Amino acid sequence: RDLAARNILIGENHICKVADFGFARDIMNSLVYERKSEGRLPIRWMAPESLYDNMFSVKSDVWSFGVLVWEIVTLGSTPYPGIPAAEVMRKVRDGYRLDKPEHCRRELYNIMYYCWDKDPKERPTFNELVDLLEELLLTETDYIQLERFPDHSYYNMVSLSGEKL
Repeated sequence: RDLAARNILIGENHICKVADFGFARDIMNSLVYERKSEGRLPIRWMAPESLYDNMFSVKSDVWSFGVLVWEIVTLGSTPYPGIPAAEVMRKVRDGYRLDKPEHCRRELYNIMYYCWDKDPKERPTFNELVDLLEELLLTETDYIQLERFPDHSYYNMVSLSGEKL
């Protein structure tokens, strides 16, 4: 329920592991679960059905994975930079998606965008994502062109209210 760069641990041999102690829940008996209590939510990583209907599933995790890839490509920048969280919610509901970073090749961005389909059923499975990403790796193309990274385009900052933008 909180797939984001801040929850990825990198170990020996660059093995990545997802670790989340804040939102961890026992979901062994259910593939879809609802948020039962109020609290801080990772709005910038959440799918529309999670934001508005409190529905969480593997497909909402796929949405978050797309945002995670965007975070990686932008070297850890906050998603939807400069946009307040309440506006992010409205914009995502209305079909707005994170822009393609200018230093990211279209093929990689297309995978991110595929994860952000409004209809959860149309999003890829994680198995499909593995296949798509393996395909990219096999081409040995640089999908992130760091020499084109714009220093001014991405940032992390805190608003006067304390909200991270």
